[in-house]
Amino acid sequence: MRHNRHAIQTIRTSGLILMAALLAGCSNNGASDMGDKTSVLAGRADAAPVNYTIETIASEIDRPWSIAFLPDDYAGGGMLVTQQTGKLLHIAKDGTRQTVHDFTQGAPYPRVHFAEGAQAGLFDVVLHPGFADNRQLYISYAAKTDDDANTLVLIRFDLAQQDGKLKLVKGEQLFSAAPARTQSVHYGGRMIFRPDGTLLLTTGDAFHFREEAQDLGNHYGTVIRLKDDGSVPADNPFVGQEGARPEIWSYGHRNPQGIILAADGRVLLNEHGPAGGDEINHIEPGKNYGWPTVTYALDYSGSRVSPYEAYPGTEQSLVHFTPSIAPSGFAQYSGDQFPDWQGDLFLSALALKHVRHVAMKPDGSLGDQQELFGELKVRFRDVRSGPDGFLYLLTDEGADKGRVLRVVPKGG
Repeated sequence: MRHNRHAIQTIRTSGLILMAALLAGCSNNGASDMGDKTSVLAGRADAAPVNYTIETIASEIDRPWSIAFLPDDYAGGGMLVTQQTGKLLHIAKDGTRQTVHDFTQGAPYPRVHFAEGAQAGLFDVVLHPGFADNRQLYISYAAKTDDDANTLVLIRFDLAQQDGKLKLVKGEQLFSAAPARTQSVHYGGRMIFRPDGTLLLTTGDAFHFREEAQDLGNHYGTVIRLKDDGSVPADNPFVGQEGARPEIWSYGHRNPQGIILAADGRVLLNEHGPAGGDEINHIEPGKNYGWPTVTYALDYSGSRVSPYEAYPGTEQSLVHFTPSIAPSGFAQYSGDQFPDWQGDLFLSALALKHVRHVAMKPDGSLGDQQELFGELKVRFRDVRSGPDGFLYLLTDEGADKGRVLRVVPKGG
């Protein structure tokens, strides 16, 4: 792998061009005059049409970014929703809400860095696999640093109930991406737990440092793997390698904003490309996913980012999207409310304002694609398969205009 990385570095400059525009889909825009419910008939080539209704669970959310579902026996269940602007909300099953924590307040935790019109802010929230016993959860966000720069951080908290309200306590910072940057774009920030109890966190290339995604000496454009206490697993692929960050599990990524543990045990990740070249990748330890030297991507000028679509020592994506759909959240449907969707993949899309449905074949390969929920004409920030068997969506419609939506069978 070390040999392959240096080989790629020698060809890196061939055919690469400078970024000429801001990120597609970066601004928060788009609105909808839809009511609380809308019914639509949708289908794909290899399945019967699916008749669904979209329900509004909560509205007037300030740029919602991620959802985590609480068990019914804790605080009445409901969901935790991060707002990119810095607040963690609890939304109860009856739609009422409370602020669990405001990360704009700073101490004792790093102050959230939110940049209007950019991508910095409060990102993912994930429950510990042992939440029923330890009440722990993990939050990732862009944090201000002492020198006015910022970086991606990961903090573990206990979720406590005090005076009938939820509150974050016992916060402990487990990770800080290095080096810090002044840019406010391309953080990644999505998390999952693996069956071995380790946590994976995606990091972005900070946009202006894309070539650093091929350098193991920093955290740009990587997936990192940590134990649940933030320590580095001894079997991480680059532990002990001179000049390499031991937290790195895979590298050569651009801006991975969705990661899931598939039902077949694979770690799947979606990558947000520039004007084209979004990807779904199967992530394995120690592998190089090519960015920016090996890619199908189109830059914002319309030119190819690189002349290389394949190169020894780099991995091919399972599928790539051109033009860019601007993928954000990622889910595999696992409920029983929509049998025809069982096991299929769903990617929330910002730029093209739909949720991309990708069929999963029995052999694990990807099949037909379908655009869903485009009738709402909004940017979709996240998509989740809920514990009740329904599909949940977060919309990104600007300040205080976001919604939590639930997709149910029509008449269900």
